[in-house]
Amino acid sequence: MAHLPTLTPITSAWMHELMNAKGILNQLLEKHGSPINIHQTDAMDENYESYHRVFEEAGLKNRIFFARKANKTKAVVQKAHSLGMGIDTASYQEYSQCLEMGIPGSDLIVTAAVKNKGLIDKAVRKGSLLVLDNEDECIQVQEIAKEAGKNANIAFRVSGFTVRDSKLYSRFGFDIETLNTFVKDNFAESTRFDQLSYKGLHFHLNGYSVEERSIALSQCLALSERLSQKGFKTEFIDIGGGILMNYLKYETEWDNFSLQLRRAINNKIDPITFENQGLGLQVFGGALQGELKTYPFWNYLSKGDFLRKILAYKTSSGDTLAEQTKSLGIEVRMEPGRSMLDQVGLTAAKVAFRKKDSRGDWLVGLEMNMTQMLSGSADFMLDPFVIYQNEEGEEQSAEVYFTGAYCLERDVLLKRKIALRKLPEVGDVVIFVNTAGYMMHFFESSAHLFPLAENLIWNRSSNGGEISIAEFYAE
Repeated sequence: MAHLPTLTPITSAWMHELMNAKGILNQLLEKHGSPINIHQTDAMDENYESYHRVFEEAGLKNRIFFARKANKTKAVVQKAHSLGMGIDTASYQEYSQCLEMGIPGSDLIVTAAVKNKGLIDKAVRKGSLLVLDNEDECIQVQEIAKEAGKNANIAFRVSGFTVRDSKLYSRFGFDIETLNTFVKDNFAESTRFDQLSYKGLHFHLNGYSVEERSIALSQCLALSERLSQKGFKTEFIDIGGGILMNYLKYETEWDNFSLQLRRAINNKIDPITFENQGLGLQVFGGALQGELKTYPFWNYLSKGDFLRKILAYKTSSGDTLAEQTKSLGIEVRMEPGRSMLDQVGLTAAKVAFRKKDSRGDWLVGLEMNMTQMLSGSADFMLDPFVIYQNEEGEEQSAEVYFTGAYCLERDVLLKRKIALRKLPEVGDVVIFVNTAGYMMHFFESSAHLFPLAENLIWNRSSNGGEISIAEFYAE
């Protein structure tokens, strides 16, 4: 078992307080079923401040929007708004629910990849900003705004930035090389879109490159100057989300995992992943190819430090992006989702069975399925915690794979084999920490008619003391 790498997650005091309250966890699972998602929103204060401080240091006009799509609970939205954040919505349901919570339309933006008529109509009438992706959206918003007798506040989503002589591809947005002409032909020299009030530019890049984001912002600033010559003032540039955060305590563990994974898929050591999956890496013709297709769970540039690095980027004029943006009087906007939810949630599930498969590996089946802890990452690279119901008796270490409830061979909750101090028993509880950002809800499905996981909010009593089950409410 010595070769199995560990990946120790950063955790918060509230998580350990709850994990030490075995009786409360058992009661919550008995009451709400397995799995449950538990949220405690206090960490959002510091997550927000990590960005706000950077903008304050730079003296930049700014607005930070919480990316609602990262987590569907109302509590995290209400917390974000209470901190002074706007809310970035990506569907009619997200947008309407924010209005029902009392959030004014002026604090909402709509970045949905597909905007139906109901969403556009409501956003126009409430005065929210719509980020437009293509000419057809411009046509639809123009028609709806005209019917409503209102001007629609809009921004253009931009893509196609040139980085190191290569054009970055995205299926979203107007090509930056054609947008200037599009605005000239359809806005400056035409009344075709006279109900659309231009406010700014927006981009959202795939991946986590500081250089790419810096260059994208620089090219948007240059575009804003060209647009100003046509009488179109750019009030803001929105750099989107995808801001890195750090999940892990130790860089050495992350490096060791990467090394051991490569050794395993080269058959130099026993597999450390289910079916020896390379998580994006593969051996072809005797050579290791590909790249790790997981989120970079260990990062030295996290949250505010990532933003600070972008703003410090030197442009061709010798000014930093912060200095250039300030000189143009442009507000910088951003839409963090995952990083705003750092340390905000955990997922708990009950052990249903243990068995050895035909390869001799221990499979520990949990009362949950793969979609209830799933993102675009090839695996969730944090070691879980096991709450053992019976701490007595002899301990015998075990290496296990955690599997889910779907009738699919690939329903393996963590691709990594996990080393435990002893084999879990039926009824034990497995805790996956820091799952609030994109892991809980983004791909959640109710196939097999399984109910969706209950989302609980923990309002910890201010007087401390023993935890009460009354402190948890379901959304």
